[in-house]
Amino acid sequence: MLDAMTTMNISLPDALKCFVDEQVNERGYGTCSEYVRELIRRDQQRQQLRALLLDGAASGMTTPVNGDYFESLRTRVRNARK
Repeated sequence: MLDAMTTMNISLPDALKCFVDEQVNERGYGTCSEYVRELIRRDQQRQQLRALLLDGAASGMTTPVNGDYFESLRTRVRNARK
């Protein structure tokens, strides 16, 4: 199922409009809208990653990891594939 689309008009200086047009042509986007949607998706992903990193940094210290820890992860992955 496709998401509903809404139109949003933006104003760009000539230099940015030329840059967008170049990116569309050079990178194989069908339209300027496709290029802008991709930029917005990447920014969303960047913000989500940043939030996860900040959450991890704020979560406090954990116990040190060693070879046994990584082996237990490998075992869990192997068992999950079965």
